[in-house]
Amino acid sequence: MEPRISIITLGVTDLPRSIEFYRDGLGLPLQDGEDTESIAFFELKGTWLALYPRDALADDAQVPTEGSGFSGVTLAHNCRTREEVDAVLDEAVTAGATLVKAAEDVFWGGYSGYFADPEGHLWEVAWNPYFHIE
Repeated sequence: MEPRISIITLGVTDLPRSIEFYRDGLGLPLQDGEDTESIAFFELKGTWLALYPRDALADDAQVPTEGSGFSGVTLAHNCRTREEVDAVLDEAVTAGATLVKAAEDVFWGGYSGYFADPEGHLWEVAWNPYFHIE
């Protein structure tokens, strides 16, 4: 796995309020053209910050919304290809991670899966046809 965090996603309970806080309160640049009804992306130096409804984020990772299964935060590692997603997930599991969700085609047009590190922190490993990784 290359040393890169592509996106930090915060699971939020009030998306419009959170967008207002990060965009208007902190002055982070909201990505133009995004459907902020369901998700928001802020382009930062070296990474992205995403805001996504907490329930939907837990559902995407296929973990319970409440309790010890979901902390409200996921880390994302974007790959150049679908095949690289599978390879990174395999590498993580070999290193001691738990496969939480096998990679699959997802509703937004990409391909992703999730693993939990030994402390239970969730990582999404994804190929996104709209992101270009150098």
